[in-house]
Amino acid sequence: MQAGRGHYYETITGEALLDGFSGLWTSGLGHCHPRIVAAVQAQVATLDYAIGFQATNDKAIALAERLAALAPGDLDRVFFTNSGSESADTALKIALAYHRARGEGQRTRFIGRERAYHGVNFGGLSVGGIGANRKAFGACLLPGTDHLRHTYERSEMAYCRGQPHWGAHLADDLERLVHLHDAYGIAAVIVEPVAGSTGILVPPIGYLQRLRELCDRYGILLIFDEVITAFGRVGAAFAAERFGVLPDILTTAKGLTNGVIPMGAVLVREGIYQALMQGPAEAVEFFHGYTYSGHPVAAAAGLATLSAYEEEGSFEQAKALEPRFEEALHSLRDEPHVIDIRNIGLMGGVELAPRAGEPGVRGFDVFRDCFEQGVVIRNGGDTLQFAPFLNSNNEELERTFDCVRNALRRLH
Repeated sequence: MQAGRGHYYETITGEALLDGFSGLWTSGLGHCHPRIVAAVQAQVATLDYAIGFQATNDKAIALAERLAALAPGDLDRVFFTNSGSESADTALKIALAYHRARGEGQRTRFIGRERAYHGVNFGGLSVGGIGANRKAFGACLLPGTDHLRHTYERSEMAYCRGQPHWGAHLADDLERLVHLHDAYGIAAVIVEPVAGSTGILVPPIGYLQRLRELCDRYGILLIFDEVITAFGRVGAAFAAERFGVLPDILTTAKGLTNGVIPMGAVLVREGIYQALMQGPAEAVEFFHGYTYSGHPVAAAAGLATLSAYEEEGSFEQAKALEPRFEEALHSLRDEPHVIDIRNIGLMGGVELAPRAGEPGVRGFDVFRDCFEQGVVIRNGGDTLQFAPFLNSNNEELERTFDCVRNALRRLH
């Protein structure tokens, strides 16, 4: 790509491509949003960088206040990062520091979930549940991790619209790990409310509530990785709000700045923050941070993005678009090679039967065919993935799924 505007890319040969994936789950407002562009241009000419240790900058403070006001419950404290991967690692370190500050330093084990993605840093890879990552980098992953079973069972959930009714009991797998490892050694459970990169795995009704109950019972922190699901992707500011479950720590990135400047944030409940802020004023309470944490230009982009979401009613737009997106997605049910369709909010997955001996080839072939038709989607192996803009229209949805339908009918 050499340019982007609104819902389209421009290739180096000058062709227009409809973006059917909102960047990489990042750009829900569209590319080169005028308000965000103006904010970045003004900020870089005013304050390009400010030290983030011992001091901060006005835009970082303002953005933290806006995020705290937007977040549910008492997720009132914010630690800035530069990506979703850094947000995941930061959340894990906060969990360790919190338990140590409370005199429970033996709580060092993390529980992730199969088919989970928490970025590409070593902490996120360790709690993540993608086999290829674990095979490639397993020699150096964190030793004190284990994994819940994933939440997907096609025989019970195929072609489900929204949350499956079957599967809340899968959260009880945490009980197994508690008995195996001892609850008093477990620091945190980290899950994506909706697993995105591994195929749009929607939580069964009651599943997240059950995880919350078990974490409370055993004194384990619950971390939601909302790098994908935050900022309107599921029709609310946060998936925690949509599902009615309050985590102890919540990670974000992507839609925080509409993808314009790399930035992430970790939101923490007040009690966790207060447990860590016990040292003398001149001391470092939490030994962690990045050179670019709370970067003023990124923070300016974040402030402009949050203002645009509010003024344009983006989360309400996404919620209103969800039924039309769902219908368009499920219209592919009877097309060749389709074996399942899953969706919630503006997240959708169409799973294809893999070609014998060539897993992932069919998915990639559909991606390439759509690209040649002028529409960008994403494939994760043989699962086609869709994430339209929060303000997409019916014509764009129709064009996207017509392209996919044409590609499926040409597929062998």
